Amino acid sequence: MPTAMQATQGALAGVVVLDLSRVLAGPYAAQHLADFGATVVKIENPRDPDVARGFPPYLRAGDREFSAYYAQYNRGKRGLALDLATAEGKQTLKDLVVNADVLIENFRPGTMERLGLGYDVLAGINPRLVYTAISGYGHTGSRSRRPAFDNTAQAAGGLWSMNGVSGEQPVRVGVTIGDLSASLYGVIGTLTALRHAEQTGRGQFVDVAQVDSVIALTETAVVDYTVAGRVAAPAGNAHAWVRPYELFPCADGQVFFGGYTDKLWRESCELFGTPEAASDPEIDTMQKRFDEEAYERRVKPLIVSWFAGKGRAELEKLAGDRIPLTAVKTIAEVVDEPETQRREMVVDADYGDLGSLRMFGQPVKLSHTPAVPDRRANEVGEHNEAVLSELAGYSHERIKELRSAGVIAGA
Repeated sequence: MPTAMQATQGALAGVVVLDLSRVLAGPYAAQHLADFGATVVKIENPRDPDVARGFPPYLRAGDREFSAYYAQYNRGKRGLALDLATAEGKQTLKDLVVNADVLIENFRPGTMERLGLGYDVLAGINPRLVYTAISGYGHTGSRSRRPAFDNTAQAAGGLWSMNGVSGEQPVRVGVTIGDLSASLYGVIGTLTALRHAEQTGRGQFVDVAQVDSVIALTETAVVDYTVAGRVAAPAGNAHAWVRPYELFPCADGQVFFGGYTDKLWRESCELFGTPEAASDPEIDTMQKRFDEEAYERRVKPLIVSWFAGKGRAELEKLAGDRIPLTAVKTIAEVVDEPETQRREMVVDADYGDLGSLRMFGQPVKLSHTPAVPDRRANEVGEHNEAVLSELAGYSHERIKELRSAGVIAGA
């Protein structure tokens, strides 16, 4: 019979996750597990809680404020404020590990070992523990202990050098793709190891590096270099070799058009009133249209003429289900788009007097055990009593002692 702490629904109901991570690479991984029903305990240092709590924008009510950034990546978690620098704090974590299935941390490699809480120690307490460590360079290699941020991963993983406008200075990807990708690979690794632990009773160490995660997102760049000797460089809105597959201007903005296969090219030529272009011997095959000179001289000007004078909505309606053509939208347009609402990709969480927080939803849709993303995030140490009593078996008196000693703080 699950306790109140574990009484969640979803595919991961009953799975207990200890989340020691901060900011994004790690919290986002744990957030996905929470969305699908895992009991996730956010463990923060009471003297130095997650720095993301100070990131804008904020929900505000009078003198109170709550970071919407923090809320989006820590929704549905339980809060425990625990000082791991103290002997009692270390023992408390060990007592929680006894009944945990997963631990996620994103400290620099060596930090948990210095605290006496490394994988070997915790696995000795609970052999089935899945210990997921997300870091900049990973836990092996000469660079493992270097400090790292998202931009570190974009730079060291090669992605930064590939992104931007041709002939100009490279530009970082506009979101923290190093953090985000490491979190998503962290989820994959965690669930894979959890499956093995459920079958064998043996957990394992899951080592995910931001740099590795970025390298795995560089698409054809690695094989382009190893096979053909080509070094990827910024190409603006164009694909490295697939054509047409880029941004095109229209009357009220831009659209993406990707009719590069022979079938799609024929459909497009017919749709836009130039059916003869589909059989033009200079551009009648996909391989010929991939040729950069032929593309720039013949194909691209033709497409520009198709879209001239037409608006984004008109072009999308015209394309319909026949060809891949999509308006380039602002985030405001995306949030207000009816289809975004139908797909539940913007959800509302109730923060009481602070109001309602609209944030992105869960992109993975399960038919029988759907995610529950519309939940608020924890205050620092909000669930100390419930976590320690139900997951560690502590008495009220023991919890009071820890609070008096400053080992825990908050509720």
